[in-house]
Amino acid sequence: MKKRGILNAELSGALARLGHTDIILLADCGMPIPPGVPVIDLALVHGIPRFEQVLDALLDEMVFQGCVAAEEAKTAPAGAWLAERFKDIEYINHAELKSFSATAKLFIRTGEATPFANAALVCGVSF
Repeated sequence: MKKRGILNAELSGALARLGHTDIILLADCGMPIPPGVPVIDLALVHGIPRFEQVLDALLDEMVFQGCVAAEEAKTAPAGAWLAERFKDIEYINHAELKSFSATAKLFIRTGEATPFANAALVCGVSF
């Protein structure tokens, strides 16, 4: 049994299979899921788990070299959440982020119900 880190077996396994430059789309519960992208649905009810909680768990577990978010997030709470954790964020409009999500290797749905709480996380390397 694991002592620490992400305990969800499906999520842990999916993360272990990712490589450099692969994209994870971390999403609120309203973001459309693109066809063909594997989904880990963590949503229980609105607000659980929170976007920030899942993001922090991912940051503890993974190396990310980039973050892409919706331009609209800059003035929403999600923009502050991302700015606290990433120094360089690439912003594109929300419609473009929806299209971009089709390139993700993994889509993680949270219970977050805050507008524009979505981010494409680009996997990096630890060396």
